[in-house]
Amino acid sequence: MKILFIGSRLYHGVADYVNENGITSIMSESNPDSPNLKLPDEIHLVPRGMEAPMELAIKKDVDAVLPLIGIDGPLLDVGKMKDQLESQYGIPVVASNEAAASISTSKIKTKDFFSNNKIKTPDYQIYNNNNNNNIGGQNSIDNNKYESDNLNSQINAQNQSKIEFPSVLKQSQGQGGVGIMVARNKKDFDEYFKKYDTGIVEKFVEGSEISVEVLRWQKKAVPLAVVCKGKTTLEGVHPLDKVKYAPADIDGLSNQLASDLALKITNLMGSEGNTDIDMIFEPSSGKLFAIEMNTRPSGTRYLTTASSGINPLHQMVDMAMGVWDVNNVNGELKEYYALEIPVGNFKCHNHSHNSQNFQGQNSWVVHGPKNYERVTIRGQDKNKAYETAKKLKIDFY
Repeated sequence: MKILFIGSRLYHGVADYVNENGITSIMSESNPDSPNLKLPDEIHLVPRGMEAPMELAIKKDVDAVLPLIGIDGPLLDVGKMKDQLESQYGIPVVASNEAAASISTSKIKTKDFFSNNKIKTPDYQIYNNNNNNNIGGQNSIDNNKYESDNLNSQINAQNQSKIEFPSVLKQSQGQGGVGIMVARNKKDFDEYFKKYDTGIVEKFVEGSEISVEVLRWQKKAVPLAVVCKGKTTLEGVHPLDKVKYAPADIDGLSNQLASDLALKITNLMGSEGNTDIDMIFEPSSGKLFAIEMNTRPSGTRYLTTASSGINPLHQMVDMAMGVWDVNNVNGELKEYYALEIPVGNFKCHNHSHNSQNFQGQNSWVVHGPKNYERVTIRGQDKNKAYETAKKLKIDFY
């Protein structure tokens, strides 16, 4: 069994599992300074883009391709490569196709997708700053600005309504909080649109951010843990900077409802591999709003693994190997209590811990780049997880 892995940055998360399963690992990477280059059996430094990896997959006659890409930029090209390799060469690619990637990588297309499928999402409008002096009056919505995205967006009925504050301002492309701002007033709004010509103006929802990773392959799918990523804030604090936990335990929220919605969205979109569905629960109304979806390995994967007992990256390897079984995943699902705590640079003089795998029911993993490290803790229950945090001298209250 030969698998081509595209991108080395996340490879340490599957290296042991790949070796355990006797897989010959071939790596395609465009950055010669990227980490983990010594871990696969073969490494090929190639130009950016998917043309060279596709040629490599064909030349090496691999059994499957697994892109380990944690950013949105290349996903459209990955989708095009998948469509071509699978249809013309019969080589499976564990990733979403071009159609699904085009939705997930555009926040405007995502909104359009939710509207077309009658999925609750916060009210929004597309704003053109050429007429931003109309704040508090009639707003200018310029759909033609987005024709280059091949959009057929249904702009909501509130298009000609007043913009209310606070509002969340977003760009169609971007991740990690880039291009996102919570405008508390007209001054914030004006400052934002001095930088950007256009943007999405979305109603600010006061509540809790949650996400669910969904595994899907060959039209079979299973949602994993329901992760609570903290409360929405007017400061727009990114979830990476918050304490997160799973399974979510939020008054009024049904975790089953969240799982069902994540599963519905993933199936409707037809994504494959691992998809992360982001939502906000508004306690005042009891409503669950879909925000976005990410058709790539998720930043919550350690928390998901700790809580559910299912490692999404390992599951993607199983998909590539042709042995993935949705019934086996359902049968192996656990419900541990998991905590993820941002620590900056982890300092614990009494412990040496380099493993990327959880060892038993009460264990922990350190991950993330220098200065942005996080500790993810698995416990049999909440008390056990908190006990581990105390032993590690992590103060997160």
